[in-house]
Amino acid sequence: MSATPDTAWPGHERGTAGYRRMQWALFAAGMACFAQLYSPQGVLPLLAADLGVTASQASLAVSAATGGLALSVLPWSLVADRIGRLTAIRIALVGGTGLGLLVPWCPWFELMLVLRVLEGAALGGVAALAVAYLSEEVSPRAAAVAAGTYVAGTSLGGLMGRIVAAPVGDLAGWRTGVSAVAALAAVAVVAFWVLPPEPRGFRAQRSSVGSVARTCREHLRRPGLMALYMQAFLLMGGFVAVYNYLGFRLEGPPWNLSVGAVSLLFLAYLSGTGSARVAGSLADRWGQLPVLLASVGLMVTGVLVTLSSMLPVVIVGLVVFTTGFFGAHSVASGWAGAAAEHGRSQSTSLYTLAYYAGSSVVGYAGGFAWGGVGWGGLVAVVAGLALAAGAWAVLALRGR
Repeated sequence: MSATPDTAWPGHERGTAGYRRMQWALFAAGMACFAQLYSPQGVLPLLAADLGVTASQASLAVSAATGGLALSVLPWSLVADRIGRLTAIRIALVGGTGLGLLVPWCPWFELMLVLRVLEGAALGGVAALAVAYLSEEVSPRAAAVAAGTYVAGTSLGGLMGRIVAAPVGDLAGWRTGVSAVAALAAVAVVAFWVLPPEPRGFRAQRSSVGSVARTCREHLRRPGLMALYMQAFLLMGGFVAVYNYLGFRLEGPPWNLSVGAVSLLFLAYLSGTGSARVAGSLADRWGQLPVLLASVGLMVTGVLVTLSSMLPVVIVGLVVFTTGFFGAHSVASGWAGAAAEHGRSQSTSLYTLAYYAGSSVVGYAGGFAWGGVGWGGLVAVVAGLALAAGAWAVLALRGR
């Protein structure tokens, strides 16, 4: 059984002090979590060269953390039902950041992967609970825009992790680069600790593994919810695959770019920061499905454009692709929580599980397409996944 909200609490309305504090707090949480989760992605070529591993093996530095996160989201939902979403997120951020400061100084690749799994499992508390926490504390009318603000924080966090780690890594080594990101994340953790108002939409209630499993089974039997979870798996998997292997492509001929120069392409994440909020507002006005499908269409268009051999065109394609992904994620993540008639925490946890399972599985497996066929093979895989996600959405979500 999930926690029971205070039904008399209407939630913070847009424009109120409580709403602004919630937004800034969740923005900081998204920054801290995702900067650490993806900071190794910006230095994968450096990591591979330093540790003597292949591109697909190096990508495990990202997949290990996202895999640990995927495995932890349902346990975190159980914990949060007992101690509260806010307390659980605070614990998750402190634990994940502590591990993040240790990870880059591991002397062995295998040990680093183990600690990355644990780091991802800790940070899973943020990814699993942020939207559920928001849904309980913000009024339904303001939920879509507030969710867009949180997703904007995640996109900026992912950007910060990459554009800080890579240039610092070029100068002082990838270990120093990743450590610098963890130190900046610690500042964001302090902000999250002091910003949010006291929770009013949550009442603690004991949950059991059996009750959570039953709720999850019920959610998975609903075609609409299952379609939303598959948006997360398919779209996130393709998104991470593109960013995992783009650096390897651009450091080779004809461009021969340095890791620091390649990291500037991660500025495309800024387009996601804007599109996440815009998509939330448009979904309120036009409905979730049209905005979701338009965002998927942008992803397909953008990834096809990256096939160009001209670097400026590749950059344009990456921006369009990123804009589409964050728009789709903003809509689908908020919809997964709102569409659950009960067990909202479990629904958002299942969405998050699918999201990071896609990141881990497709993010790693995409290396085989890259290594065997090249960039064209990877683009074909990513475009196919996005088209499958769009078709699934049309079949299962029309009229909802």
